[in-house]
Amino acid sequence: MAETLGREGKHMHYEEVKAKYKSGMGMLLLNVLLMLASIGGLIWGIIMIEDGTRMTLGIVMVVVSATYLFVVGPILFAGLKVLKPNEALVLTLFGKYYGTLKGAGFFFVNPFATATNPTARMNVMSTGVISPEKPAVPGQATPNQISWVSKKISLKAMTLNNEKQKINDLLGNPIIIGIVVIWRVVNTAKAVFNVDNYKEYLSIQCDSALRNIVRLYPYDMSGDNDNEKSLRGSSQEIADKLKDEIQSKVEIAGLEIIEARITHLAYAPEIAAAMLQRQQATAIIDARQMIVEGAVGMVEMALAKLNENKIINLDEERKAAMVSNLLVVLCGNKDAQPIVNSGSLY
Repeated sequence: MAETLGREGKHMHYEEVKAKYKSGMGMLLLNVLLMLASIGGLIWGIIMIEDGTRMTLGIVMVVVSATYLFVVGPILFAGLKVLKPNEALVLTLFGKYYGTLKGAGFFFVNPFATATNPTARMNVMSTGVISPEKPAVPGQATPNQISWVSKKISLKAMTLNNEKQKINDLLGNPIIIGIVVIWRVVNTAKAVFNVDNYKEYLSIQCDSALRNIVRLYPYDMSGDNDNEKSLRGSSQEIADKLKDEIQSKVEIAGLEIIEARITHLAYAPEIAAAMLQRQQATAIIDARQMIVEGAVGMVEMALAKLNENKIINLDEERKAAMVSNLLVVLCGNKDAQPIVNSGSLY
């Protein structure tokens, strides 16, 4: 039995071991043949008892045949297990871990070994209970109905998509964020015995890890610091850290995190309008700065060309007037209206 004590010696940590099994088809055929032989033995024993010749032997045959036919045979049928690809059964024998049955096929295990799956309890509760005040809905389970719940554990890659959360980023701004996590079970013993419900445990740990990661980064980059990491601009880095954070927390549950991605990212409604105005103001300032820099360059080039080609000789006052006019034309929001000056500046 692969059991190890925890740090304080109180909690048991289980490692997965392979359950002992035999061919299910062979045991099925053997059990059916023995049950048919038991029927024949039961009939033959009754005949011998009625004849009175071999009373003792007849009684023994009746008892043995009836015991196998009505007790042993049906119990052996309980040991037959069928598994599909990427399915597993965690078996316990009289309260102790017996082993894990994996792989597609038809198996026979100890008929007293029972399958355990803590997440199956959620399926039982989901059938619902109809209160006396509420009428029964067609297709909905009632208290008198018993629904069969599979105890098999899926080893397939599954998706966890929790509800969106409101979290404060590094700057204290409330944001709405949602993630999707791709995961699978890799150690069935840990998943069943180390935590109460590994699906619920994973969901809680995902929310906790998301809060720990989000508070380390701002929503967006601020200023001219291009090396700053942000939730919006560094999605791959955030996803990798989020995956590592969740993996470290669910290792005890025998789960593997394949991928973690941000699916939704936005400012909270109470500050969304203010942040939009801030972004618009920043965009306008950046655009104006670029326009001014371009206009100054164009004015310098125009003055240099005029002076180089000696088209006109401008004193300092005329240069100042030309620079002013060109900047107004180049930096204005609207098209400039030309004014023809027929006089002189003096």
